Amino acid sequence: VQLVESGGDLVQAGGSLRLSCAASGFTFDDYTIGWFRQAPGKQREGVSYINKGDGSTYYANSVKGRFTISNDKAKNTVYLQMNSLEAEDTAVYFCTADVLPPTTAWGTPGYEYDYWGQGTQVTVSS
Repeated sequence: VQLVESGGDLVQAGGSLRLSCAASGFTFDDYTIGWFRQAPGKQREGVSYINKGDGSTYYANSVKGRFTISNDKAKNTVYLQMNSLEAEDTAVYFCTADVLPPTTAWGTPGYEYDYWGQGTQVTVSS
């Protein structure tokens, strides 16, 4: 299983970015794909996922209404469209994949993801 993130950049507050996660080595439909972020001095935070079971999506309250997760199964790629970026969104963003359906524990600081990528840096200047 390999997850490769891209799209991180330096952007001004109010701007937008689209992160990509290219997945390989597994069947896309068999995994719940998501994103978590890690900011310096802060706990890890689950941002969003697409549930493999029913395709439903989840967003952390901190990004709801601003971020949108989507996938392109033909390309085995998941995207995270981030709009109205804020300085608090500054973090390294990691793509994740889990075999089991997500539980209420998904995205909590101690949650153990099955797989994750190397991360991509997003920096929002205020």
